[in-house]
Amino acid sequence: MPGELPRQQFVLDTSLFITEEIRREDESLETAVVRLLGLVATARLELNISCYVPPSIHDELATMLRERDVDEAVFSRLDTWVVRKSPDRYGVTIPANIVYNFIDEMSDRVDRGLRVSEKAIREVEQLDPEALASASNDDGREEYMTDADRILSDMRDKYRRALRQGVLDSREDFDLLILARELDAGVVTEDRGIISWADEFGLRYVRGGQFPTLLEEYLRAAGVEDDS
Repeated sequence: MPGELPRQQFVLDTSLFITEEIRREDESLETAVVRLLGLVATARLELNISCYVPPSIHDELATMLRERDVDEAVFSRLDTWVVRKSPDRYGVTIPANIVYNFIDEMSDRVDRGLRVSEKAIREVEQLDPEALASASNDDGREEYMTDADRILSDMRDKYRRALRQGVLDSREDFDLLILARELDAGVVTEDRGIISWADEFGLRYVRGGQFPTLLEEYLRAAGVEDDS
């Protein structure tokens, strides 16, 4: 009987709802989200599986969905079947080794960011200043500035990757992990940084693109038909 099953809980990341990995062929984002929430609802009713989001994640997700013109009815389903819960930031403890590793990683990333900046400065130094000084029309000035702008744009991309890719870089990410630790829940995300730190926190995790299939398999094993 479903009521005899051990309770499972998941904390959902924004990336789960936005990723194209949850969409079927030619399926819109809104249709995919509605189908996902249908699976979440059925899993809650039939298998006692609960899904949560921290308020910070809920607000972030709501903003992204509204930017994509998702129907308001979707938000009603989201609020019905996905529980909003603030993490207990004062009660949840984190091993000192996790903080130690985070500080160590951020120190390394700052060094990598500095190397990216230094490389960009050297590239700018290689540009010929005389080309700008001797330019007799705006075309020459624009061409010179285009080279400088290209280097700056490239530096920004590499600097952002060096400091942010694969690391906890927002309060939303931290709330997600703290809530999952508090509830002893699995983390559902497509964010590589969150996945990496879920390992550090000793948390179970599921890739966002695999989550609908996981729910479908649970329901199928329990003999519950999937109408989607």
